[in-house]
Amino acid sequence: MSDNLLTVVSCGIAPEQVDCLFELLDADDFTPTSWYDLEKNVSRIDVFLEDAEQAPAVCKALTDAAGLMGIELTPEISTMAKSDWAESWKRFFHVEKISERLVVRPSWEKYDAKPGEKVITLDPGMSFGTGKHETTQACLRFLDRLASENPDRRVIDMGCGSGILAIAAKLLGFSEVTAFDNDPDCIHVTKENAAANGVDFPVTVDDLSHPYPPAGVVVANILAPILVAFAEQVAVSVADGQDARLILSGILDEQYPAVRAAYEAQGMRELDTILIKNWRSGLFARASAG
Repeated sequence: MSDNLLTVVSCGIAPEQVDCLFELLDADDFTPTSWYDLEKNVSRIDVFLEDAEQAPAVCKALTDAAGLMGIELTPEISTMAKSDWAESWKRFFHVEKISERLVVRPSWEKYDAKPGEKVITLDPGMSFGTGKHETTQACLRFLDRLASENPDRRVIDMGCGSGILAIAAKLLGFSEVTAFDNDPDCIHVTKENAAANGVDFPVTVDDLSHPYPPAGVVVANILAPILVAFAEQVAVSVADGQDARLILSGILDEQYPAVRAAYEAQGMRELDTILIKNWRSGLFARASAG
């Protein structure tokens, strides 16, 4: 296949079924994206592939996951020019104010920042994280709050995706920011997005299999089963100070009690939560911090 073409696996799905499908696909070696058509009230799942030989396996993963949900999906395989793929995002992605100070805008839309606002310029990539998803928005709101309280803290962005959270942390003035993801494509996209926003920070390919040097703010926007499985490694990476904080996100509301219990068992306590639609995110501190 030409280097200028992508293989696309697509299927339609009811909007309320998207989150469950994504949960079931979490262990698969590809990144699905969802599109919501407001006028028709339907969603579409797209998987963009550089390697066309992956398409049959992606189709099977989609239909198998749908079977577990008791629904039927009919994946279709097509090709798309990379330039067309880039253009196709534009009707779904517009300027959006996420928190008191944070605004996310695509490069093709102009925005005049108001006094005090920090504007993140972010063009969608194949990696997760454009500011549209509820979990990303909750993390940005928590980061804005924590930066206003005390920006003199080091931030670790665990599972950085597009780099939006690490970029926000830098723009908000946190003293030091580092990020990692287990997907090399995310590292490339994060570095590009950081450069587009005039910020720089270390970003590496890594995972949650080990603790990290403790930081004053740890952000883990990762799905609930992974947060539970690696609770010890994540919690140990939070510093001991009075104002050290942990942001946990990527959690469906019904999964949140299990995640909270896993981190309470690691000596963390919940300070606050944000519920957006059916996704809940939590802000935690060390119980010993008082």
